[in-house]
Amino acid sequence: MTASSVEQLRKEGNELFKCGDYEGALAAYTQALDLGTATAQDQAILHRNRAACHLKLEDYSKAETEASKAIAEDGGDVKALFRRSQALEKLGRLDQAALDLQRCVSLEPRNRAFQEALRSLAGQIQEKVRYMSSTDAKVEQMFQILLDPQEKGTEKKQKASQNLVVLAREEAGAEKIFRSNGVPLLQRLLDTGEADLMLAALRTLVGICSEHQSRTVATLSVLGTWRVVSVLGAESQAVSLAACHLLQVMFDALKEGVKKGFRGKEGAIIVDPGRELKVLIGSLLELLAEAGVSAQGRDHALGLLIKVVPRKSPKDPDNSLALWVIDQGLKKILAVGGALQEPAGELAVTANSRMSASILLSKLFDDLKCDAERENFHRLCENYIRSWFEDHGLAGKLRAIQTVSCLLQGPCDAGNRALELGGVMESVIALCASEREEEQLVAVEALIHAAGKAKRASFITANGVSLLKDLYKRSDKDSIRIRALVGLCKLGSAGGTDFSMKQFAEGSTLKLAKQCRKWLCNDQIDAGTRRWAVEGLAYLTFDADVKEEFVEDKAALKALFQLSQSEERSVLFAVASALVNCTNSYDYEEPDPKMVELAKYAKQHVPEQHPKDKPSFVRARVKKLLAAGVVSAMTCMVKTESPVMTSSCRELLSRVFLALVEEAEDRGTVVAQGGGKALLPLALEGTDVGQTKAAQALAKLTITSNPEMTFPGERVYEVVRPLVSLLHLNCSGLQNFEALMALTNLAGISERLRQKILKEKAVPMIEGYMFEDHELIRRAATECMCNLAMSKEVQDLFEAEGNDRLKLLVLYSGEEDELLRRAAAGGLAMLTSLRPSLCSRIPLVTTHWLEILQALLLSPSQELQHRGAVVVLNMVEASREAAGALMESEVLEILSVLAKGAEGPVSKAAAACLGKAVEYGLIKPNQDGE
Repeated sequence: MTASSVEQLRKEGNELFKCGDYEGALAAYTQALDLGTATAQDQAILHRNRAACHLKLEDYSKAETEASKAIAEDGGDVKALFRRSQALEKLGRLDQAALDLQRCVSLEPRNRAFQEALRSLAGQIQEKVRYMSSTDAKVEQMFQILLDPQEKGTEKKQKASQNLVVLAREEAGAEKIFRSNGVPLLQRLLDTGEADLMLAALRTLVGICSEHQSRTVATLSVLGTWRVVSVLGAESQAVSLAACHLLQVMFDALKEGVKKGFRGKEGAIIVDPGRELKVLIGSLLELLAEAGVSAQGRDHALGLLIKVVPRKSPKDPDNSLALWVIDQGLKKILAVGGALQEPAGELAVTANSRMSASILLSKLFDDLKCDAERENFHRLCENYIRSWFEDHGLAGKLRAIQTVSCLLQGPCDAGNRALELGGVMESVIALCASEREEEQLVAVEALIHAAGKAKRASFITANGVSLLKDLYKRSDKDSIRIRALVGLCKLGSAGGTDFSMKQFAEGSTLKLAKQCRKWLCNDQIDAGTRRWAVEGLAYLTFDADVKEEFVEDKAALKALFQLSQSEERSVLFAVASALVNCTNSYDYEEPDPKMVELAKYAKQHVPEQHPKDKPSFVRARVKKLLAAGVVSAMTCMVKTESPVMTSSCRELLSRVFLALVEEAEDRGTVVAQGGGKALLPLALEGTDVGQTKAAQALAKLTITSNPEMTFPGERVYEVVRPLVSLLHLNCSGLQNFEALMALTNLAGISERLRQKILKEKAVPMIEGYMFEDHELIRRAATECMCNLAMSKEVQDLFEAEGNDRLKLLVLYSGEEDELLRRAAAGGLAMLTSLRPSLCSRIPLVTTHWLEILQALLLSPSQELQHRGAVVVLNMVEASREAAGALMESEVLEILSVLAKGAEGPVSKAAAACLGKAVEYGLIKPNQDGE
């Protein structure tokens, strides 16, 4: 490769930069540098240009690095100095930015841009100095008030704590507190044991550690990792929650440090954050098994571990953290999963603790990559269960069976293997007949979980129904009967939605459902027990007759929605499952008639759909659920900060929302009850299927309602990313179409929204769909591009040399599809108005350009006529040459007729064209002055 290749790549990069393709430009400059033939001057220019790309891409650290490389090659490179100053300013390093700007001014003293930038920066520095000097005394004064025993409980102390928290939220304030020996003083506040002071200290520490790796490590060093983690176990719920938030912030800062290679936000080299991360996780694992820790503190610890330990993506090859947690803490997690809530055992737990432990175990198991790792997991679980089962009498057996239940709810493979351990299944059966309620509860719950998961437990599949029926009929305790009923529901719903596979006699399923609804509505029963009624309905609602009766029962729906908003978080998945069944929002494919005939001929089973699962019945059920307030209940469920709100649970809610907005007339109700706001987090986090379903529901809302009303304030900008995700090729044609329609609406609202769409790199995908065979998708893409053409960046793309974008619009303006013609002609009219240079290129893109314009002018549609007249007027005004070509054709005669027509935008545009032609001397007015 030669130096000329370097020059060629640099020019290519410059063109891409002008067109707004900053990543493409960056790639071109990088390629030029990689050739290794660039001179020192060329290298400086290329690094300088790379810095400009990084500035546009808002990666300011890399922009600073590239500009520094350019300055190293050429110390007098003014552009590189200026770009580095811009990067440093964005990074908050104002003093260094000012030094670079002063150098720029000294090299080019008459450059107004440099002078103005320096003045602006000087103002920012003065403001920062003034702020910092005023806060010095304030920080000291706040701590004096807070630590003064004489000020106990005063309004002055309360105000000081609030001010400290507010100050810590600003980066400069957090740094000032940190440098003013703030962490040891905050430790003294924690040591007071007073809830208000502890809350103030924890919230201030959040500000100090937020997105700042080195301050986080220093804080942990001063306070001690165990001291911070132990606050989670506080009896005060508010203090425990604040400690949980602080630890989440610390984890985020440390994990970011691991990604960046031991560099914090401020760029300082610090202690290996990976080691600190393990110490923190190890302390959380210790807390799980620590006696005296509050139940909610244990739940918070489990929630943090669920968020922090597993890999975010299966594509990440490193699962070493999960393996380390399994080796160091699996027994501690199993201890929580096997703890009994009643009677209170050694470890305090809530109704949600076992479910949280199950979720953590499931995520750890899913994180394993090979059979050897999974076998180690099984071995550790079995050894733990065997140790309790064999060596601790009846209490140990209960603990072991409870642990098996926990595994069956989480990694069921491990639970199935544990069930096969000698004596476990026999003990479950024996304890079902126990006289003591707490023993019977443990055994029946294990039986229920085994009924759904234990493929190898032949005893359950053969004798489960009779055993559970016996418990249901003979027990005098509602808590036992309701659990036995759920087991029957599980076994009875084995056929799923297949109408032909009824497990029970006609009417039995309806009787079970009626009893479940009765228990659900009985508010005298505690929420933990009523949850089991919802579990039963989640299985029974596979039956369409049950669905119909359930949505008619307003009291049961009200009780269901109230329970979903209670402290009983473990009910959420069951509620979501029941709603998915009632709305038929599960995946269902109509069987191929030919395959059905073939299956019948081969005497194979053919699934049948229940008559009441037809679309008309489903629509009626959706309307009844909407009237009962399902959207408000689901909105509250989405807001739930609990490990129980898993990705699978979020997917179920996304499915229900999509079913609720299927009919355009129902979308107003969904928006009014907060559905738009609830869909945004569902579309941004969860399973791929769940995110896609939520994004499609957002698209439907955006199409038929005013987006600014549906998503008020800044929320409307958050909608763009989910909509753009629907443009990917793995989405269905309907999803592509609805996303394009929704983006068209957004692009027509404001320039800021158009910029957001561009930033999400939607334009290439939209352009791709303009070539789609399906006419609706092609038209929607063209309409979207027409609205985006109001942005300068899109206009630059059309104006750039060597592309067929303009040609496509001209050709589409001559298509038979009137709506497609309207969209293309509208885009053409707008582009030729905003970029007159495009007018001279229209005759060059196709030989049929005159015919297309004439067809627009002669169209019976006023809208098409107007668009055609505007395009012709823009061409006439752009150049005499284009005007001459138009006036020599039949366009002159058509314009003359249109100018004499009824007064309106078409006649005005036609008259303006003729007037300009007269001005050019191309035509002359007749004797009447026309």
